Amino acid sequence: MYEFIKGRVDYIAPEFVVIENNGIGYQISTPNPFSFTKQFSQEVTIYTYYHVRQDVIALYGFHSREEKTLFIKLLDVTGIGPKGALAILAFGEPEQVVQAIENEDEAFLVKFPGVGKKTARQMILDLKGKLQNIVPDFFPDLFSQDKFQVQNNISQEFEEAMLALKALGYSEREINKISPELKKEKLTTDQYIKKALQRLLK
Repeated sequence: MYEFIKGRVDYIAPEFVVIENNGIGYQISTPNPFSFTKQFSQEVTIYTYYHVRQDVIALYGFHSREEKTLFIKLLDVTGIGPKGALAILAFGEPEQVVQAIENEDEAFLVKFPGVGKKTARQMILDLKGKLQNIVPDFFPDLFSQDKFQVQNNISQEFEEAMLALKALGYSEREINKISPELKKEKLTTDQYIKKALQRLLK
């Protein structure tokens, strides 16, 4: 229904961004809302997927059409809903996800929140051999880590990152395991999220 929305980044939360276009604020769920931090108050183009279910109507948004396509492919897998697909995309290393699918590496896939052995097997059955058309042009550049200027209020950025991890479905126990080491680093919210996800998936 909506291919994309072009507008100003008005608000960033752990689960969504608000894009203002012609006086209307669109609440759009994204894999990592804090990846829009550098573009706050600036105009962006966000590629959208309009999700309608009996009990929910929601907009999901992505930095590129290819990222949106991968999200849709993940939704086609039995056992993966929008929240699970966002958590997988938020990891920031899609090459490893594709490699795990191609190599039938269930041990890696089950590390994502909400993905058990049955769902991991279903991902392999449904997607193996079907992602090559996306990989060459898409994966090398999609999740490149922006070099943001580290702000003084590091604790606020760390707290925002922890809220984002909870929004993705990680438990307090899982977050507490990796948070002590992360606290020692001076990073932006986006960088905290990416590092945390990399450690959670090891």
